[in-house]
Amino acid sequence: MYTDSHCHLSFPELTSKLSTILSAMAQAQVSRALCICTTLEEFGQVHQLALEHDNLWATVGVHPDNEGVREPLLQDLLQLGNLPRIVAIGETGLDYYRIGQRSHADMGWQRDRFRTHIRAARALHKPLVIHTRSASDDTLAILKEEGEDGSTGSAGGVFHCFTESAAVAKAALEMGFYISFSGILTFKSAQDLRDVATWVPLDRLLIETDSPYLAPVPHRGKTNNPSYVPHVAEQIGKLRGIPADEVGRLTSANFSRLFSEVIT
Repeated sequence: MYTDSHCHLSFPELTSKLSTILSAMAQAQVSRALCICTTLEEFGQVHQLALEHDNLWATVGVHPDNEGVREPLLQDLLQLGNLPRIVAIGETGLDYYRIGQRSHADMGWQRDRFRTHIRAARALHKPLVIHTRSASDDTLAILKEEGEDGSTGSAGGVFHCFTESAAVAKAALEMGFYISFSGILTFKSAQDLRDVATWVPLDRLLIETDSPYLAPVPHRGKTNNPSYVPHVAEQIGKLRGIPADEVGRLTSANFSRLFSEVIT
């Protein structure tokens, strides 16, 4: 019924409890999850999860925050992105939140890395998993420059763990992207985000945990895992006046449509 469109089951907090988590998912009616890659060094483990479990899929990419790791070449992403059960490129994007004393020019390596991912996604005809934090103007501009405008040939994808403004959501939707909400939607301080979630078209919504982070209320402060994603659906249901299980059905259908290699 429910699909977690973004989780990190390869992270130590979760991989050590995988059998328990998979059981909890089944009990919570979370039938599928997408395991997200954040470094090439991690890819083998992420991919293996998808190969070993028929309700898990995987991505390939290098998170914009990760420095001092193997830099992805286009040929790397093309090769790995063609492997079985790899359904998307990312997580990729821009993150200037920890820019510190560095200038905008100093972050050129992030923008170059982002462009590499976009070009791989377009070549493979697979969607992008977009991370953007304190960098939405550049994120949107680069996507447009690389041809991601929703037209034929666009890779498309999802703005995951959305925390940006209504204007950014509208721009992303106009470019053909989906919007994914996480447990942040349940936080008391997230009213602006809930306002956005009231009008994003139901056929462009996804839900996620981004686990092991951002556990939703009533589990806030605990280690998050995919079995908690129904709480995100419940919050959206309250905002939209529909049952949580209907949100689960709709967002699962959206997941299947976006990641078209996923078997429904």
